[in-house]
Amino acid sequence: MEALVAALKRHPGASVALFAVLFRVVHGLVRKLPTPAVVLRDELRAWKWRNLSVSVVHSLVTGTWAVSSVLIWPETLRDLHSHHTPLSYLLLCISTGYFVQDAADIILTGHGKGSWEFLVHHVPVILCFAYALHTQLYVAATVVALLVEVNSVTLHLRLMLKLVGATSSAAYRVNKVVNVGTFVAFRLGSQFYLTWYIGSNYSWLDNAFLLLASLMVINVMMLVYFYRLVRSDFFRHRGDHAGRNGTRDSKKFITD
Repeated sequence: MEALVAALKRHPGASVALFAVLFRVVHGLVRKLPTPAVVLRDELRAWKWRNLSVSVVHSLVTGTWAVSSVLIWPETLRDLHSHHTPLSYLLLCISTGYFVQDAADIILTGHGKGSWEFLVHHVPVILCFAYALHTQLYVAATVVALLVEVNSVTLHLRLMLKLVGATSSAAYRVNKVVNVGTFVAFRLGSQFYLTWYIGSNYSWLDNAFLLLASLMVINVMMLVYFYRLVRSDFFRHRGDHAGRNGTRDSKKFITD
């Protein structure tokens, strides 16, 4: 393992490219899996389903990995600047490769306009992750950032259930409650902890201004998402909710 990670550290760009290709292979495998008939009605809906399926794979792997890293090495939370292990660096390589692959998938398939919110999120994430890979600083911070992937599992499942028009199902009702809980605990919690840490140690941290600026962009996006999520799943009238249950065609990737 240490020899592998040492090689990744010597060639961070190639490492990201390697894992981006591997996630593209996952994307190809997803195409071979059984797909709900309603999803196959049109190309856009089918692409959304494939994209979300790959995202769920990434979230399951990296979310579990990030939680395990924090539990096994609690110093991860105490030293976001310098601490890292071979496994945490490998996690960073894998996740950066996913985000690069996902951004490329959105752009090259012509869905950039409808998925611009994903791209606005991916750009600062890729830049921050690439900086950590190159300098080997803030690797622990990226592990904490990847705690959000615990919430991404339920968030992506929510969108997939909407795609098949299952917003009235028991699965959707259970998922929406779990989704809000994990959103607060893992997404908002990890983002605000990172913001607090960078702000509290601003005077001595490397490139603190750029990191804090990137975090603030993502923080604003997360708060807007949370407002839209709660409004859609808990406060929308039945008639309005039915109109947005995912069965209606839309060029926009993210709907309420």
